[in-house]
Amino acid sequence: MDKIILKPRREESLLRFHPWVFSGAVAQIVGHPAEGDLVSVCSADGKLLCCGHYQIGSIAVRVLSFDEDPTQADFWLRMLTRAYKLREAYGLTDSKTTNCYRLVHGEGDGLPGLIIDYYNGVCVLQAHSVGMFRAKAAISEALQQLYGDRLKAVYDKSSGTAPFKAGLELIDGYLYKADGLQADELSVLENGNQFLVNWCEGQKTGFFLDQRENRFRVGQLAKGRRVLNLFCYTGGFSIYALAGGAVHVDSVDSSKRAMDMVNRNVALNGFTPDQHTSYCTDAIEFVKNVPDGAYDLMIVDPPAFAKHRGALKNALRAYQRLNAAAIAKVAPGGFVFTFSCSQVVDKEAFALAVFSAAAETGRSVRILDRLNQPADHSVNIYHPEGEYLKGLLLYVE
Repeated sequence: MDKIILKPRREESLLRFHPWVFSGAVAQIVGHPAEGDLVSVCSADGKLLCCGHYQIGSIAVRVLSFDEDPTQADFWLRMLTRAYKLREAYGLTDSKTTNCYRLVHGEGDGLPGLIIDYYNGVCVLQAHSVGMFRAKAAISEALQQLYGDRLKAVYDKSSGTAPFKAGLELIDGYLYKADGLQADELSVLENGNQFLVNWCEGQKTGFFLDQRENRFRVGQLAKGRRVLNLFCYTGGFSIYALAGGAVHVDSVDSSKRAMDMVNRNVALNGFTPDQHTSYCTDAIEFVKNVPDGAYDLMIVDPPAFAKHRGALKNALRAYQRLNAAAIAKVAPGGFVFTFSCSQVVDKEAFALAVFSAAAETGRSVRILDRLNQPADHSVNIYHPEGEYLKGLLLYVE
């Protein structure tokens, strides 16, 4: 294993178990590691601190272990088993009403650069680093050992997430596929609601599992209400609202493929066209043209407006404009569920953008709850950057 030696007094973050080594802390590289190789990291006085995947960029090492040897044959199985046990303890792995969850959430599960979502027997893997991309075959083998006969497939969907490097074949495809799996989509259960998931053609791994508990809250408040679901994707919030007794739900997204899946999910759950309407159009323009008071409950869940810090200022302005439109249009006594999944937008900045939006409308607005990602999207306490999803439940008079 090649070695990374840090500058004097630059080991403090590692002693606090932060899982990244930044390039500015590196004094010397002993050896010639290729990107994705395992390297050890030592302090200036030679003390071994950790080991992890080497990479070229502002993050020089993504830490895999502070105390274990990741070269051991059973390393991946041990780490995946730890992740599984967390979900088991939370009641997700044997639930009668939910058979989809996130198995691995990067740094939150001690595996920086790796995402694995489980959909009723299908594991969809996304590598966000060269090291994890190179380890995908070993990870697939460990998943087969972990799940046994329950595993229908392991699908690698890293082409849009792994860094482009010469020599990496960034082509999505199956790492494992059981004989019984015939299609690239299946139906999953989430809190008793049914959803079709297509891991090949869908966004991310096929479904947004991070909104499970927030969708449940929408269902609790939807009875007797007219609901607008903006940026609806495949209709997660819409199905929960219908199941919760909404009078009518309108779903809006600019993707025709997503809207086709919304309509299929509506039918799959037994709802009829008179209960739901799909609009394939720009959600921001749609809400601007909504008549005042047309909806009693709105969901505002846009894609990430800021994927890097350089876009932060424009993103906050966009959140303010979008939320001002929603707050201005919702009926008196109505609810607005509003979210940001931009990691570089912290809770305080997002709340300030929504505050500015409310002030712009002049309406009386109260925060009823602060919303987050669920437990299977776990956050390493030493890596607070992993808490990316934030939301507010607003009551508008």
